[in-house]
Amino acid sequence: MTERSVVTDNKQAHIKEKVISGLLSLSALISVVTTVGIIILLLSESVSFFKEVSIIKFLFGTRWEPLLEPKSFGVLPLLSGTMLIVVGSAIIAIPMGLLTAIYLSQYASDRVRTFLKPILEILAGIPTIVYGYFALTFISPILKQVFPSTHIFNALSASIVVGIMILPMVASLCDDAIRAVPNTLKQGGYALGATPFEVITQVIIPGAFSGIMASFILAVSRAFGETMAVTLAAGATPNLTVNPLESIQTMTAYIVQVSLGDTPAGGIEYQTIFAVGALLFFVTLTMNVIANRVMHHFREVYE
Repeated sequence: MTERSVVTDNKQAHIKEKVISGLLSLSALISVVTTVGIIILLLSESVSFFKEVSIIKFLFGTRWEPLLEPKSFGVLPLLSGTMLIVVGSAIIAIPMGLLTAIYLSQYASDRVRTFLKPILEILAGIPTIVYGYFALTFISPILKQVFPSTHIFNALSASIVVGIMILPMVASLCDDAIRAVPNTLKQGGYALGATPFEVITQVIIPGAFSGIMASFILAVSRAFGETMAVTLAAGATPNLTVNPLESIQTMTAYIVQVSLGDTPAGGIEYQTIFAVGALLFFVTLTMNVIANRVMHHFREVYE
């Protein structure tokens, strides 16, 4: 190979690296611009809304009826409905997902693992609207037999299907985090006389805690933003309650209701979707910031 060909190859490699670097930078820029655009849109419309509605009444009001007379803009019923779904689904998905991940990574044989993994992926691939109809036609009738006071549309049914939806995410990410823990840590625990249960609870889970926390946060964020399954299963009644057997409405379900086209654009009713969206964005962002601080703290301890 001549010196000229070597120089040509180096130039081509340098150009390829420049192109790849430019594409990666463009992708990052698009993500930033998109996020900034969403924030600007939410804030601009929300400011117009809060010029007519007190932010105190919006955040602490207990009656949400922006489409009926007399109008009321207290968002607490939507916030409580959203939290019912999030907490209920987390109670189902987080323990089951973590236990599934522990089984797959520590106890399951390769044959069992290759059988269970695709089943989890199938659960993750089912459309959310199918989960909604499953909750409405299968889970709700069962709940009605167990608890006769259960409404046809109820928060418990929606929580169960959302928990099933986010379970594969928790299990898969926890499994990856647990398998990333060095095997030497586990063997060291056994060498010190620890039982398998002690190794899992005192060595493996602490060692993978940041990854496990990340899976929890992603799953809860998914539950916060779930729309179709919750809309079908939980109903559209902005009800300030902690009873999971009653019909409720979440923030995302309300946004869908108003976005169907029956509400004229530009009015105060239309602007409520941006105010609710901004609140949802703020709650999710706050939760992620807190979770990142927790993960950073434990990453410093165990790395």
